[in-house]
Amino acid sequence: MNIKRILLTLMVMALPLGLVGCGEYGKVDQGRVIAFDKQAKTVTLIQDKLAEPMNPDYSTLPPHTYKLPADPAEMGPEPKAGLRMKLDTKANIVKIFNPKTQAFEDITITVIDLQQNIDRQHPLVFDKATDTAKKFPMVDRDKKTITIYSGRQKMLCTFSVPDEYFSMPDHTWEAGDEVRVYYKTEGVSLRFMNISKTDIFKK
Repeated sequence: MNIKRILLTLMVMALPLGLVGCGEYGKVDQGRVIAFDKQAKTVTLIQDKLAEPMNPDYSTLPPHTYKLPADPAEMGPEPKAGLRMKLDTKANIVKIFNPKTQAFEDITITVIDLQQNIDRQHPLVFDKATDTAKKFPMVDRDKKTITIYSGRQKMLCTFSVPDEYFSMPDHTWEAGDEVRVYYKTEGVSLRFMNISKTDIFKK
């Protein structure tokens, strides 16, 4: 990545959400991806009201859908989609976005095991032998358990939910990538950054 690209990326990261400028400036939106259509080149996200990395608030409806940049150079890594908005082990609730109802849903969970202070290199979530992260969520429909790892919360949690929710796809319990979109025309992104997967200093 050259210096010009790094500077452009830093500029997009520094722009506050909802910025409305004139001339060459546009707006920035940021949130968690709930759908990604590679063929149609669209991404749908739930906006983060706070845009605070350690304290996000994914509670904005309706979801925002954007056409991805026409120029491949203006797009970062493809995003991972997921429907989990929040995991609260104190309140025993997992919050998801339900595509069928187009609304949020708080699901009561029964915590079976909770491991805290688990960083991304911990043996429970990272395989040093293959130098790869273990795959989560782990959904065991026979044992009626779901295991989720949250890197932001440094938490590995196994829980159960009411039986009817085990028919939902695995990505229901996945946290989608955090992304940032720069645009001038509603629904059409000029620059797309996958915050979860972008290292601006990587060459």
